[in-house]
Amino acid sequence: MKPSSESIPFPGIATTADGSEAVVWVETRVTQGACAYPITPSTNMGGGYQLAVANGQRNLWGEPLAFLELESEHSSASTCEGFALAGGRVANFTSGQGLILMKEVLYVIAGKRLPAVFHVGARALTSQGLNIHAGHDDVMGVADCGWGMLFARNVQEAADLALIARRVAEESETPFFNIQDGFLTTHTIESLKLPEPDLMKQFVGDPNGEHRLRNLMDPAHPIMSGVVQNQDSYMKGKIAQRYFYDRIPPIMKRVMGEFQSLTGRRYGMIDGYELDDAEYVIVGMGSLIETATATAKYLRRHEGMKAGTLHVTSFRPFPGRQIVAALRHVKAIAVVERMDNPIAQSNPLTAEIKAAFSDALSGAAGYPAIDQIPAIYSGSAGLGSRDVRPGDFVAVINHMRARDQQRFFVLGIQHPLAIAPESEPDVRPKGAFSMRGHSVGGYGSVTTNKVIATIVGDLFGLQVQAYPMYGSEKKGLPTTYFLTVAEEPIGAHAELKHVDFVPLNNVNAFNLGNPLAGLVPGGAVFVQHQSRDPQRVWKTIPENAKRFIRDNRIRVLALDSVKVAQEVSSHAQLAQRMQGIVLLGVFLRVAPFVAERGLSDEQIYAAIEQSLRKFFGKRGEKVVMENLQAVKRGRSEAIEIPSEIMMAAA
Repeated sequence: MKPSSESIPFPGIATTADGSEAVVWVETRVTQGACAYPITPSTNMGGGYQLAVANGQRNLWGEPLAFLELESEHSSASTCEGFALAGGRVANFTSGQGLILMKEVLYVIAGKRLPAVFHVGARALTSQGLNIHAGHDDVMGVADCGWGMLFARNVQEAADLALIARRVAEESETPFFNIQDGFLTTHTIESLKLPEPDLMKQFVGDPNGEHRLRNLMDPAHPIMSGVVQNQDSYMKGKIAQRYFYDRIPPIMKRVMGEFQSLTGRRYGMIDGYELDDAEYVIVGMGSLIETATATAKYLRRHEGMKAGTLHVTSFRPFPGRQIVAALRHVKAIAVVERMDNPIAQSNPLTAEIKAAFSDALSGAAGYPAIDQIPAIYSGSAGLGSRDVRPGDFVAVINHMRARDQQRFFVLGIQHPLAIAPESEPDVRPKGAFSMRGHSVGGYGSVTTNKVIATIVGDLFGLQVQAYPMYGSEKKGLPTTYFLTVAEEPIGAHAELKHVDFVPLNNVNAFNLGNPLAGLVPGGAVFVQHQSRDPQRVWKTIPENAKRFIRDNRIRVLALDSVKVAQEVSSHAQLAQRMQGIVLLGVFLRVAPFVAERGLSDEQIYAAIEQSLRKFFGKRGEKVVMENLQAVKRGRSEAIEIPSEIMMAAA
């Protein structure tokens, strides 16, 4: 039975944050220090921790924090080793090549039983090309080092698993990786409940407390560490390490159970959706399972299809017995992974699952009895943050239902092994309001998107998810960004195709494709325009866009946000970026929940001022007030083209 809200001691602090901020919130309170050489996309975690140190922040036990930035990731791992050897509670933040460069030291940290926790913004490794976006190549490259590995699907899990990993690491004397998808989670703003300081203090415990951390460098209690071992001893020591690893599953189960009793948030080594009666199941790790689960919900609701999903939260230790028990009755499973290793028998997660089912079929001890193995399909998707869409998962499930003999597939690209989607269902929560903006790098639109998400989450108490299409946000280049607002949690994490509002800060957007694609009937579009004459604005819109607008009863708003920004800002360098903030006012004009909540202008602008202060307060009071004025003018001065003008031109 799920505990009632009244019986939950620590329900969390409701707010909005990205995955990096969520990790920093936890680690700056429970650790004593961090050693890092930040690398994209983990940089914001290291930067956030370093900022806390610069501001004189202390941990929950009143100790000053330390941050050591070394000359390489290898050196940072070695410094974490020394920190932990001396009995300190230490963190690290890394990604991609940085993680791989550490590998030599990772074995040593595990072999010395040092309970460090490293936070990874999982990133594709440079192979045939350089990519700084999401991939699981890096973490799979260190999966044999003896570290625990937990995967977060979203920002909430990134925060919670930071605590769980820390507690399990220290009780089992095993280092842990807390892994989230680079950019797709590290830089995505979402609604979450931050762990309270009192919860963290109680759950993790004083690093100096009895039986918590061991100082292996205490001269009063000398011990040998990292000794040379020849034939007579090395294997004895290596196999003896199994004692520590055998302890992890029961410790993890107990720790996760305690966390649920304190917070109401449930975790396990695996987490399934509608597996009891599922016939076809998508299996994976990280944020793409959010999209897969939203798709499974859609298929059950609209097509009566018995689809399910399974997220492998703990890749190390590997929960083979639990996976077999959860999936033994299904007809087929598809394991979708953010990497591709064609020279291996299968990609890593697929290979482990096949091995687990093989053990079960052969009657291995501890496994549930099975008569046959479900058909196991395997796919590569989302490499380098390539978009993985609901339509892709529908195609995968249909591929399994057809009993297709092609067992390996790829998603999202044109290739002989690709499974192409035939449709693109709208899997957003009922009543969701989504925005897809088209702007130019340097206009401040990405920051505005974060401000909007923060305000909506804090002021209206709604669930939010906001992120840009990273890699296209460089100054002067076209930038696309996304925002969804809903009453219930937003599961799908994919580039938005179904949207209610399309702001076009980029005046060339109509020349770069079809920016109105996916705009739902009755939606709205904002056009950056120098004229306040509705006739002139309408005249400049391309004919194909006009037809779409008329056919779908789209509202059209316009404003010269550049001029507003220039008039409001006293800093010429900030004026260009402030035009994105003007959009916030337009957003408040078109978003339906603003009127539905019945808030006064004073309440709305007070909340906006608070959020602007969070983002721009360090620039001074004047800048905050100028941004607030830009919002007010955007909301009041945007003109709307009357329907008679649009229809008269038909």
